[in-house]
Amino acid sequence: MQSFLGKFAGPIYTAMRIVVGLMFAQHGAQKLFGWLGGMGEDGGSAAFLSMMFFAGFIEFFGGFLVAVGFQTSWAAFISSGEMAAAYFMSHASRGLFPIQNRGESAVIYCFVFLYIAAHGSGTLSLDTIFGKKPKDT
Repeated sequence: MQSFLGKFAGPIYTAMRIVVGLMFAQHGAQKLFGWLGGMGEDGGSAAFLSMMFFAGFIEFFGGFLVAVGFQTSWAAFISSGEMAAAYFMSHASRGLFPIQNRGESAVIYCFVFLYIAAHGSGTLSLDTIFGKKPKDT
């Protein structure tokens, strides 16, 4: 049985991909450029070639690529891996459950990006415009 929103699955997936990508890119913008609240007390950015710089790079550009739907599966897969690494490096040692160790967003991003990597760009994407046929939604 199809859910009552099943006929809107394609547009809903596209909206999710765009929103999640843009939200993720904002985290990268904080780390790379000090925008949107930035890092630390002075709103500065991550030191060049530091681990925080690479995290910001993946978040900003990976999120942007997912949002516009360009090389979506690769960008989402790399972003998912970065979030898995972030969870285990920064959160897991503080408690067993993500709600205890403040790692909920890392876990959610990890699995949403894994889903996007498996699903592909969908409709309304640069991949579609440049001729890569999206998977059925």
